[in-house]
Parts: sequence; C-alpha cells; structure tokens
Amino acid sequence: MTIGKVLHHTPGVISADVNYATEKAQIKFDPRQITLAKISQIISGLGYSTKSDDKARQTNILLVKFILSAIFSAISFFGPPPLFQLVLATIVQFWIAWDFYVTTFNSLKHRAANMDTLIVLGTTVAYVYSTAVTFGLVPGDPYFDTSMTIISLIILGKWLEARAKGKTSEAIKRLIQLQPKTARVIRDGQEIDLPISEVVVGDQIRLRPGEKVPVDGKVLSGETSIDESMITGESIPVYKHTGDPVIGGTLNTSGAILMRATQVGSATMLSQIIKLVEQAQASRAPIQKLADVISSYFVPAVLMIAVATFAGWYVATGYLPAMLNSIAVLIIACPCALGLATPTALVVGTGLAAQKGILIKDAENLEIAYKVSHVVFDKTGTLTEGKPIVTDIVGGSKVLQLAASLDANSEHPLAAAIVSAATKAALKLSPVTSFKNLAGRGVEGTISKIKYTLGTPSLFPKVSSDVSRLEKQGKTVVVLATAGKILGTIAIADTLRPSAAEAISQLHRQKISTSLITGDNPTTAAAIAKIAGIDRFFAQVRPEDKAVSVRQLQSEGQTVAMVGDGINDAPALSAANIGIAMATGTDVAIEAAGITLVNKDLRTIAQALKLSRATLRTIKTNLFWAFIYNVVLIPAAAFGLLNPILAAGAMAFSSVSVVGNSLLLKRVRLT
Repeated sequence: MTIGKVLHHTPGVISADVNYATEKAQIKFDPRQITLAKISQIISGLGYSTKSDDKARQTNILLVKFILSAIFSAISFFGPPPLFQLVLATIVQFWIAWDFYVTTFNSLKHRAANMDTLIVLGTTVAYVYSTAVTFGLVPGDPYFDTSMTIISLIILGKWLEARAKGKTSEAIKRLIQLQPKTARVIRDGQEIDLPISEVVVGDQIRLRPGEKVPVDGKVLSGETSIDESMITGESIPVYKHTGDPVIGGTLNTSGAILMRATQVGSATMLSQIIKLVEQAQASRAPIQKLADVISSYFVPAVLMIAVATFAGWYVATGYLPAMLNSIAVLIIACPCALGLATPTALVVGTGLAAQKGILIKDAENLEIAYKVSHVVFDKTGTLTEGKPIVTDIVGGSKVLQLAASLDANSEHPLAAAIVSAATKAALKLSPVTSFKNLAGRGVEGTISKIKYTLGTPSLFPKVSSDVSRLEKQGKTVVVLATAGKILGTIAIADTLRPSAAEAISQLHRQKISTSLITGDNPTTAAAIAKIAGIDRFFAQVRPEDKAVSVRQLQSEGQTVAMVGDGINDAPALSAANIGIAMATGTDVAIEAAGITLVNKDLRTIAQALKLSRATLRTIKTNLFWAFIYNVVLIPAAAFGLLNPILAAGAMAFSSVSVVGNSLLLKRVRLT
C-alpha cells in the first residue's frame, strides 16, 4: 500500500508497518536523519490525516457525500438538459470526489499509485468525454450519469467499510474505556478525588460498592467481591480481603475497601494488556507477505490491462466501447480488499482473545498457534495450583523438624511446603552449616555436627515401601537420611487446578495430544497424568532440561506449545514452537511467551488455539476471495461483460465483504 511503500524508500526511516484496519502505523526512524514532523508531512502529502480526528465525524461526512452524489446521480437518469447534468457532475467530480484527486496527486509525486488513482482515471475519462459531447466537440451521448454513479457507489463502499472497520476495533476501545478517570485518594487524612494520572505508588485509595478499581493495588482493610470478567474473562466475581491484589479497571460489586496503589500509569495490568493488544494488531502475519508483493505490482498491472483493453476494443469496435470497457477495468480493480484481508481478521481475533483473558503477542505467533499439534504442561504452578502442602510424614515430628531446617535455605516450592508445615506445628528450626543444593534432586547440610541429606528417592539405593505407596497416589516424596540410613519420608501434594481435566479433554477433542513434564519420579508422574487425562509424561526432568524434552517432541514431527509460568521454565517456553504462559500477579509481559493467559483457567488454552485457527481460516478465506475477485472480474471487465456502474458496485462490495467476513469471527463458539 502507498504509505508503507513511500516510507520504506524515505531516508532515515528504518521500518514502517501500516495497518489500514486500525488506521495506525508503527514507524521506526533515525531522528538524526528525519523528524517525526517530516514523516507526518509525508503521510499527509499522500492524502492521509495524521491527526486523531473524530472517526464518527469522518464517517458522517462520507454519508453526507454519498447522499448528495446519489441524489445528483438519480436526477441525471431522468434525462435533464446536458448543461444541467454537467453542473451536477462537476459538483460530484470536483467537490464530493476531490479527496480522490488530492490522494492521487500526492501519490504520483512520490512515484506511487493506489486505488484512488484508478478511480480518478476512470471517472475523469467519462467526465471529460461527456463534457466534450455536451459542447459538440465529439459526436455521441454524455455519460455524466456513469461518472456520478461510479463515485456514489465508491463513496457508499467507503462509508460501509468505515462503519465495519470501526466494529473490528471495538475490543480495544472497550479496554481503553475501562480505565477510570479519577480515584478517591487519602492525602493528609483527607479524602480527595484526583485525576488518575496524579495517583502514585503507595497512595491509599477508598473504594465504594459499584466503583471501578482505579489502579492495581492491594487490599489494606475490608472485604468485597470484584468483577474481573472484563480483564480475565472470569465470569464469577472474585472474593477479596486484606492482602489480596486488585486489578485496575475491574468493578467493585459489593463491599467498601481501603487499598494501596502498587502499580500506576503504564505499569498497570490494564495498560500492559492494551499495549500488548495494540502491538499484536499492528503486527504483520507471514501469510500477508504474498498479498503485499501482489499489491505492489497491482496498480501498474491494472493500468496496462486498461490500456490494452482500450486499444483492443478501439480497433475492433470503435471509441465508445473502448472507453466504457477500459473504465470498467480501472473501476473494478480493488487492491484494498487484499490490503484489508489480514489486518481486519487480526484485529477482530486478537480483540476477541483479549476479552477472554488471552493475550496473543503478534500475528506470527497466531499463525504458529494455528499449527499446534501437541501441548506440553509444566506441572507445578501450571497444571497444579502451585501451593504444595505436606500430606504425610513417616518418622514423626523429628523428621519434619530436620527436613524443615535443611529446606529453610532452599527456594524450591516443595521446600516452602515443608517449612510451612513445621511452622504450623510450632517446631523450632535448627541452624544448618555446610549447606549444599543438589540441583533439582535435593539438599544436604550439617546439623549439630551430623550430615543429613534430604531429596528424591533416586538419591538413595534403597527406600521403604511407603515411598511407592505414596507415589502411586500422585504425591511427591522426599526422603531424609544420614550416613546412608533412612530416617523418614515426607509426602507433598499439589492439588490439580479444577479446570485441568476439562482443559485436557477439550484439547483432545481438537485432535491435539498432550504431555506432562515434571521433576517427579515416573510413578508420581504417571499417577498425575492419569488423573488429568494426559497422554504421556516426562519424569525426573530438571528445570534446565525441560527444553530437551520439548525438542524431543519436535523431532517426532510435533508442532509444540509449552505451557508454563514463564519463570523457571522460560528456556522451555522459548524452545517450543510457541510458549503459553500463565500470568503471574499483574505482570502480563512475559518475554518468552507467544500467548499469555491472564487468568488461571486452563480451558482458555483450548480456546486460544481454537480462536487462532478460526482467525487464520478467516484470513485465508479473505485472501482467497480478494484474489478470486480480481482474477475473475478484471478479465470480465476487459472483455466487455461488465459496464462501469456494475464494476463500481462490485468494487465497493469487495472491501465491505472482506471486513464483514472478519466480523463473523465474533460468532465463533470457543467452548
């Protein structure tokens, strides 16, 4: 398209991605070579506004122009005197359609051409010929009705397209509208209403029932239920009390609370989501490259076909059929449908995903998700709640006390569970010396001059039958020993998320296979996989080796999605064809993830993959019909099978149909 083509050849501009569906551009440039004002001037020179005008006003102007041109066109069909038709046609051609001339002139200055160029050429030829007939310079009948009707239909198409494009970006508008304008902040003991931009981290904010949470924060006092559906897609209000996090933009439905601001401005979760969605909508899918190549040659090719059409018909039948058929060729051609095919579907798809708590990083990841055949789940914190608890102790409280003393120096989630159990039992921990972390297998250290080892059963040549019994229940077992003697065992369980089994079932219904990856031994891993309904498992995998398991699946021909928390499994997320991360707290910008899930409902994984496939199918359908439209109808016009008025109607319909087909994505059932 013209803007991107011109900017790519402008010194100082590094890259320019233009999205005609959202009417936004992402431009990287070297400020030492070119200024933003100069870039804005170039874009304005091509006939596009860089001001944030009211789109509703612009749409209304198009409607007024269409009504006037349609009235003038209708009058011309009743056969008024040619001079009167000339007056009407001049108003339509050089006032109502003046923007087409401005865009064409500025495009040609930059040695580029676009759809407006074709419209101007076609209608101007009809207007000039009709004017010549009116003044008796050439024989024949005037075709003012043709030029006016063509312009009327094209403006109608632009109006319908503008309305439809507005609907494609409704999701991002809703997200922006979620941002509250003010907050009731306590300053110097007084409650004052401040603009949201003046709220700072640490401010205490009073929140009453029915009010929106102004920024991200934590509850200091009180309890309530918060409707988070607009951010996470979770339909049931979430109970909140002292210490719980709250998300800016969500709705306080019941109680009054006092909260403290923890993230403000661009750091809030809502701001991050808006930024990620806008970046995704501005990105370009690999599938778009073919359309871009064709579009770059499209207008010159159409001009050549129009010239050939005129020459052929002129030789065969004379001037009038040659003129009408070449005009039809110019008018029927529609590169806009090709340009809108991908971005409109992408805007609707990513917007719908955001409403469901699914953040897709960019168009490339959307295209990869379309191909996913296998999903790998990390266990702790992903498939499970991430809150392991001690369920069994073999060997009494002394075993728990020693184990907790050793684990007090460890950062492993299972260690935290053991220390928590000891704390609840009011056990006093002993100081540990010579502490050593055994990399994914356990720990060892000295307590009261005795060396102890605490770790997985694989560390020890022989363990009790209790270990096997507990592992078959899907529990993780750690063993405490000293000098080769087993002192006892501790079993730890991490509850599966309530949505786990249904999520796996939904993936299987989509013909997507699944596997579990865990540091647990094979017996425990098998038990957990069976409960969740997962096809296969990788057991006793260290965090740094998870990527190896992912690559093994890829070597088997699978397109792999890895689901994790984005923290200790970041290498595996990066190794997978696409990483799917569960957002932690209010941080949704997880670098290694192509898709981020704002909520903890695992069923959104299947929804994300289903939506990706639906969006890619829509893009392919749009591109197919855009190609077919031009491939079939341009030759039809060249061979005299379409008159210019029908050509204008078909051209207007082509762009509208592409946008309309993209809007059908909103009807996709994701459950």
